[in-house]
Amino acid sequence: MKVLITTDLFKPSINGVVTSIMNLEKELEKQGHEVRILTVSSNSTSYKEENVYYVKSMPSHIYPEVRVPFSRANDMVKELIEWGPDVIHSQCEFFSYGFAKRIADATGASFIHTYHTLYEQYTEYIPIGKRIGRAALAKWMKARLKNVDTIIAPTKKVENTLYEYGVMKDIEIIPTGIELEQFQEAASEKEIAALKEKYGIQKEDKVLLSLGRLGFEKRIDGLIYGMKEIVKTEEDIKLLIVGGGPARESLEALTKELELEEFIKFAGMVEPKEVKKYYQVGDVFVCASTSETQGLTYIEAAASGLPLICRKDPCLYGVLEEGGNGYSYSDIYRFAKYVREYVKDEAWLQTSGEHSRWIAKNYGTEMFGQKVFGIYKAASWKGVLDYESVTVCEKSANRI
Repeated sequence: MKVLITTDLFKPSINGVVTSIMNLEKELEKQGHEVRILTVSSNSTSYKEENVYYVKSMPSHIYPEVRVPFSRANDMVKELIEWGPDVIHSQCEFFSYGFAKRIADATGASFIHTYHTLYEQYTEYIPIGKRIGRAALAKWMKARLKNVDTIIAPTKKVENTLYEYGVMKDIEIIPTGIELEQFQEAASEKEIAALKEKYGIQKEDKVLLSLGRLGFEKRIDGLIYGMKEIVKTEEDIKLLIVGGGPARESLEALTKELELEEFIKFAGMVEPKEVKKYYQVGDVFVCASTSETQGLTYIEAAASGLPLICRKDPCLYGVLEEGGNGYSYSDIYRFAKYVREYVKDEAWLQTSGEHSRWIAKNYGTEMFGQKVFGIYKAASWKGVLDYESVTVCEKSANRI
């Protein structure tokens, strides 16, 4: 099968959408399918790199790493139409979606779309975002997705949101898979000790790990306020914040204002190959975000054997089992309570961490690839049946 994936976000950027696409590409190619990717370039040049087509672009000045193509990419689109994809799998609703629709209309390929992002959580980046409102967003999204055959939602939370928007399409829930193996490889004691020393974390300290993009929508300030409560009684618990993003400066300023520099450490961006080591520095994974559609970092942390203490959110269903591998909280005081009660309990850390590893087994890339291909097959068969039904009706009409 020939599969074209279209996306606004791709390498060299690294985020949840890009990780999902890269894992899907790998699994589809392992199954023997031919995959090509059409995306937006990170500069003002259009070019092709192996199986990836990059359309020249300029900064959007809306959200970091999002760029706007300023070409219709007619030559690339023509080449992809002549290639003749069987399936077009769109991953973003904005710029690359237009290319996907043009190619789908020209080829009659099955049109699949994965809905990754809950845009209501991103109004900090859009000057008029708060005035647009949920109703306008719902109306636009309903019109935007009316042409796709099937929508893939990574969680029930996303499916419910789309139905609330009035998107009455076939929606299938398929959690994005991750490469579990890399998070199950143990780093050496020497490597972990070196990282702790780098950030001024003592050997006897317990480490709360926050890992991910430092966007305003991630509400990491909630963790910082939570630490203000925790350190009133516990001075050997540290918060290590790993990642970069537009909110970093304000988060560091808040840490200084609350006089928490001794207890909160910022690691900044780290190389992808180093991420697994940082999970192993942590004793518990913490998160205050309610903007996640799935939250791949939750699964990475679970695969690394970390218990979870995270803000209550529907996307945690199936990943965080209350009392099994962690706890969800609704305010900073409950967050502080769980940290105080459990983070120093070695037996709890071990049993909850083992339970996390067991849960993470359901989120491997192989299963993800198989489920997505199942959607492709179903959509392709539906297209054949619809065509045959129309043909039969036409023949019957001609005989009347």
